Amino acid sequence: MNENIDTLRTHLFDAMKGLKDGSMTVEKAKAMSDIAQTIINSAKVEVDYIKATDAKGSGFLDKGQELPKGITGVTVHKIK
Repeated sequence: MNENIDTLRTHLFDAMKGLKDGSMTVEKAKAMSDIAQTIINSAKVEVDYIKATDAKGSGFLDKGQELPKGITGVTVHKIK
């Protein structure tokens, strides 16, 4: 499995559906939420690293994501 931000979103939305339909307990959903928050906090550190080093991206935030059809590139403007 290729874990990235999209995978995290999918799991969190599945947890919300599980709470709604009763197939997931509140305790399990809370545990998933706590783990997700830890992952999000580590992604924030990655973003800070990218900003500090002018890196092009990170595996968690960018891996496997392709540009939509017809889009040939991205321009990033940075204020220094």
